[in-house]
Amino acid sequence: MKFIQGNVACAEAAVAAGVRFFAGYPITPSSEIAEVLSRKLPRVGGKFLQMEDEIAGIGAILGASLAGKKVLTATSGPGFSLKQELLGFAALCEIPCVIVNVQRGGPSTGLPTSPAQSDVMQARWGTHGDHPIIVLSPSSVKETYDLTVRAVNLSESLRTPVILLTDEIVGHMYERIEFPKKGALKLTERPKPEKDPNKKYLPFDTDSPADIPRIANFGEGFRFHVTGLVHDLDGFPVNVPDKNEALLFRLHEKINARRKDICMVDRHRLEDASVVLCSYGATSRSCDQVVKEARAKGVKVGSIGLKTVWPFPDFVFDELGKNVETVIVCEMNMGQIVREVERAAKGRFKIEGVNSVRGTMLTPMEIFEKVKKC
Repeated sequence: MKFIQGNVACAEAAVAAGVRFFAGYPITPSSEIAEVLSRKLPRVGGKFLQMEDEIAGIGAILGASLAGKKVLTATSGPGFSLKQELLGFAALCEIPCVIVNVQRGGPSTGLPTSPAQSDVMQARWGTHGDHPIIVLSPSSVKETYDLTVRAVNLSESLRTPVILLTDEIVGHMYERIEFPKKGALKLTERPKPEKDPNKKYLPFDTDSPADIPRIANFGEGFRFHVTGLVHDLDGFPVNVPDKNEALLFRLHEKINARRKDICMVDRHRLEDASVVLCSYGATSRSCDQVVKEARAKGVKVGSIGLKTVWPFPDFVFDELGKNVETVIVCEMNMGQIVREVERAAKGRFKIEGVNSVRGTMLTPMEIFEKVKKC
């Protein structure tokens, strides 16, 4: 049991999950992740590289991942913007990697030491092209640890980039957490090909659109090609409409077919709620307090805390009862996930937003004032 910071929990979890390579560039408020891993990785046979910039950081982890290492890099808003092109490359080439974005106020250099949740849509749509993404959002130090491990497992098992979207509050707060006992963590390894000398190796071949390709690690005796161009099953560029479509369809299907397994959602007091608070990250802490205070005063309020932001868990809103009249979406931005909630609600209930972009926590009092007006 330790009393530690959120960013330190992320670094500890990365090592426990099997991450053995980190490359990145220091940036507030994520730098503690790099600092801790610079000490811990060499002790377990891993490698730490401080690169010359954010682009080089993600480029290095993709190379290490192709060679078989579990990898992670960490950054904040401006650096996250610089990583977008290679994040798209990782999605197309199905390279496992974890990118931690400890969000801060923006745009541009913005508020380096202040919290925000303004990178939600960048996490989903930041790259060009059309591909799915998995984004996890912790609201506590313990969740930071747990979701870092989960991010590594999802990345490896599905061969896809996974984003851990935390924020300055969660990254810098201190809480007591109990670490899992040695050997208790369930870790996932990437699918590997079976060596068959009589069969031509097709690294991107699968039995169905929802399957994960068994791509070898570089240096294991398989000869294959990796390219940022749309490619055929052998990894070489192709421009045949049916094959182009099949590749992009499979990238989406391997995530969509597992949506309910990937999505993690906290539900509180929804059984009779007429008002439901929807939140993610640090804002969920304020919402939990509002539910307690409102219930104590006889106001029927429940909450939905999104631990998985993308893919968006539409099904959660389909399951809300007829008693729900209003969903209030609470965010430290001008309103990003609120639009997804509006889409998922399908007009069944009223959607309101409570927003803050001043660089401070969205307080329970502000949220409760909105509840009283519903």
